[in-house]
Amino acid sequence: MTGRPGPVERVVVEADGGSRGNPGPAAYGAVLRDAASGKVLAEDARTLGIATNNVAEYAGLVAGLALAAEYAPGAQVEVRMDSKLVVEQMSGRWKIKHPDMQALAAEARALAAAGTTYTWMPRARNAHADRLANEALDGTRSGVSVPGDGIPDEPESAAEEASSPATGPGRPTTIVLVRHGVTPHTTGRRFSGGLGGDNPALSEEGRAQAAEVAHWLTELKESVDVVVASPVRRTRETADIVAAALGLAVEEEPAFAEMEFGEWDGLSFAEVAERDQERMEAWFADMTAAPPGGESFVTVQERVLAGLARLLEAHAGRTVVLVSHVTPIKTLVAHALDAPLETLFRMELAPAAVSVLAFYADPRTGEQKGSMRFFNALAPGRRTLRDTGRW
Repeated sequence: MTGRPGPVERVVVEADGGSRGNPGPAAYGAVLRDAASGKVLAEDARTLGIATNNVAEYAGLVAGLALAAEYAPGAQVEVRMDSKLVVEQMSGRWKIKHPDMQALAAEARALAAAGTTYTWMPRARNAHADRLANEALDGTRSGVSVPGDGIPDEPESAAEEASSPATGPGRPTTIVLVRHGVTPHTTGRRFSGGLGGDNPALSEEGRAQAAEVAHWLTELKESVDVVVASPVRRTRETADIVAAALGLAVEEEPAFAEMEFGEWDGLSFAEVAERDQERMEAWFADMTAAPPGGESFVTVQERVLAGLARLLEAHAGRTVVLVSHVTPIKTLVAHALDAPLETLFRMELAPAAVSVLAFYADPRTGEQKGSMRFFNALAPGRRTLRDTGRW
C-alpha cells in the first residue's frame, strides 16, 4: 500500500452486497470517500461463501465502517446504501429479527463512529460498490485497496457526482398510478403474483374499467410523457388500453410487477389460512418474511424503489402514467409519505383506482421528496380529474 491520505473531516461510505442465488455465492463491495471532494480514499471487496443478499449487504456495511475507522479516524461518517432494509434497521426504525443480521448489525454498531448517519440512495447511484461486489464474485478483486494500489483515477465529473446531491430543484415529477382492472383472481380474492405466477387476463369487467380510466385520463393527454407498465399480463392489458387513448406507446418496467406469492399463487386467502396459517401469520407480522417460494414485502420494496429511481431520472419534471399492482402502488405511496412499510396494511386500493404522487428535489439536499395528491380515486364519469384535488 502507498500510505494513508491526510486527515479528512467528513467521509461517505458506499456499500453493497449481492448473492447469486439468494442464498448462493455472495460478496460485498465498500467504498470510502472524502465527502468534500468525492475522491476515493479506500475500497474493499471480498467473497463471503454462500449467503443471502441481506447478509452480503450487511457485510458490505461492516467493511465500509472498518475502512472509515482505519483510514479516517475521527471523521464524521455518512453511510449510503441502496438497501432500504439495512438503512432502516441501522437507523433504528425497523427491528432486526434474523440472527445472522443481528450479529452483523452489532458488529457494525461497534465500528461506527459516534453520530454516524444512514441514507438510502437509488441503486443506480450505488454503482461503484455494486461493481466491486461483482468483481469479487468474478475473482478479479479481493481485499482492501487504496489510491495508487489498484484504484483507477476517477474523472472529475464522477467525483463531483459522488459528493453532490442527485438532482437540483425544479419541476416535480408527477406519477399517475393506475391499478389494473379486475381478473378472475381479483374477484375471487385469490393471490395473484408477478411474472412467476399464474397470470389471468382481464375479465370483461376489467377491460371496461380500464376503458373508463383511459377516458378519464385523456384530459391529461398533452402533458403525459410516457405510459409505463409492469410486464404482467393484466397490467400490460390495462396499460395498452390507457396508452391507446393517450396516443402513446407502453414502456415495460419489471420492477413494478406484483409480489411473487410462490406456493400461494392462485389460492384464496381462506385456502391459504386453512393450509398454511402459521406462515401466513408470520408474513403479516414480519415485513422480511416471505410466502414459500415467494418474496417478502422488503424485497418488493427494494426493487420498486429502484424502479422509481430510474423513472424519476428518465422523466424528471414530466408526468408519467404508471400501471401496476396493489403492493407496488402502496409501497410507492408509503415511500412518498415517508411512512413505515407496515402502512401498506392500512391502505385500501380498488381495482382500476387512480392515485397521484409528486416527487421533487429538496433544494437543500437534492434528495427526492414525495407528496400524495390523491389516493384510490375511481373514474365515475361524473367528475373530472381537475375537480378532484385540482392538480
